[in-house]
Amino acid sequence: MSLAAETRRVVDRHPFLRTALRAGVINYTAAARFLAVDGETDAIATALRRYADELPSHETESRDVRVRMESGIGPLEAGEPDGDALVTIGGAAFGPDGGGRTAIVATGDVDASALADTLVRLSVEDISPDAAGVADGTLVIVVDRLEGANALRAIENALERATVRSE
Repeated sequence: MSLAAETRRVVDRHPFLRTALRAGVINYTAAARFLAVDGETDAIATALRRYADELPSHETESRDVRVRMESGIGPLEAGEPDGDALVTIGGAAFGPDGGGRTAIVATGDVDASALADTLVRLSVEDISPDAAGVADGTLVIVVDRLEGANALRAIENALERATVRSE
């Protein structure tokens, strides 16, 4: 495998690095040192520059969404009506039950890319969701009640600067 091909393969294992290459905000020499690729640092940096030139640019757009917060969310017991669940993942369903969680619900132009952007933003804010999912123009993220307002702001911010979907 060529040095360029190996460099690309390793970069693709680090999504943050690929994003930085797309955004043009990377120190190629530092990135070359970071990567576990056998070769001269300068040659790896050159391979990174060439790869960055081939990647589509990192563009963002504001999404047309409505975001709301719903308190009193908790895990639903088996046998409770499925219609009450805001999000179900595997066998775990979360919905209104007077629990200690909050659901942030975004409807409109949302998809898996928007979910990824919101989860990254929540991570930056040190907010760890209990559940998250997206389907049919609805995105739901369940967080601890005390994190609800901060999560709402973070999600709105993420959706204001969401990554443009690649066609």
